[in-house]
This record gives sequence, structure tokens and C-alpha cells, in this order.
Amino acid sequence: MTDPLTIWTYDWVPPPPRGHVRDIRLRWACEEAGLPYTISAVRFEDRTEPEHLARQPFAQVPALQDGEVTLFESGACLLHLGEKSETLMPKDPRPRAETLEWVIAGLNSLEMVTVPWWFIGLSRPPENPLEGWLQSRLSRLEAVLARRDHLAADRFTVADLLMADILRVPALRVVLGRYPALQAYTDRILDRPAFRKARQDQLDHFAAADAARAN
Repeated sequence: MTDPLTIWTYDWVPPPPRGHVRDIRLRWACEEAGLPYTISAVRFEDRTEPEHLARQPFAQVPALQDGEVTLFESGACLLHLGEKSETLMPKDPRPRAETLEWVIAGLNSLEMVTVPWWFIGLSRPPENPLEGWLQSRLSRLEAVLARRDHLAADRFTVADLLMADILRVPALRVVLGRYPALQAYTDRILDRPAFRKARQDQLDHFAAADAARAN
């Protein structure tokens, strides 16, 4: 019997990022694919200690342990999980290539814009200098999803999982009101039972940490 995968996250984070810490991407993928997994936690205060840096050299989460293989970065972990389940990534060359390109597009063409856009917006500047860049990327993604229900393979894949997680940041959900296809796509993907379970499990994980710290 194959040992379960181990997903590493923090034992605790402040309330604002809960439900969005990126171990949720791995939890969601495992739930979709029926891959057994366990959660291990590093103390938030110990994230720069050598033991954790050996797993994740940037002192972040998640990290994934699969037997003797350890990976960091959520995108790399998702691609690894995709290779373990055709539910997440097709085996046929063309739809597999589509899935791969859209995973990379999510990380490189969308998230590299959305994260700094969001971060700058926290200071409420009169004008966000990345607004035009963001709108350009969203407009191009809107054109794609106006013609199809999924990004690749004519069905749900790990590419949809990643893209929906990128788009569900609350500040972005407000912006998506201008893009009906993107809004419908995000709502549809986030309505999957595996996502709802992964999100609730993460929230419960951090709530348990609150209780433990209070004792």
C-alpha cells in the first residue's frame, strides 16, 4: 500500500489569509483525485529554522512529501500530483500539453500580475499603476473562457483548480463583475465539493491552532 502524501503548512496564521494559504491548492487536488494525504505543520514562528528551510528555502508553504521526493512551490506540487492522477492531468499528449501550458499561464501570466496588483491596492493609492496590466490579462482570459467551460482537455483539470484559486481573492472577485465569463467560470469551479472540503479543512486547521494557543 502506498504511503499517504504529506502536505506541509503552518500550524497557525493570522485570520486574514485563512482559507487562502496555498496548501489549499494541494488539499484540493488530493480531494479531487482521491489521493490519500496527511497534513503536517511547522510552527509559524519556526518557518526560518533550518529544518523547514530544507523543505522550503523561501520559508513559505506549502511543501509536499511523496515518499523520498520533496517538492516546494504550489505549482510544482500540483504538477507532481497531476502526474499521479488522470483526474487532474490527462495522459493523452494534446490535452496534457494544454493542461501544462495553462498551469504555467496561471502562475506566470496571471498570478504574477494579480499578486502585486493586490498588494499595491492594500495601501489604497489614488491609482494602481498595475490596473491596466491586470485588465489586459483579465480581458484576454475572458475571451478564452467565453468560448469554453474549462481551460484544457474539455474538462476539469489541475489548470482550472489553479486558475480558480488565483481568481478567488476577494479583491479580484469584485473586479470579475466586469467579466461575465470569468465570473461564471470562477463560481462554477469553486462550487466543486472538493474545493469546499479543502477550504473548510484549512479553516478548521487554523481554528484548532487558535484553541491550542489559548490553552
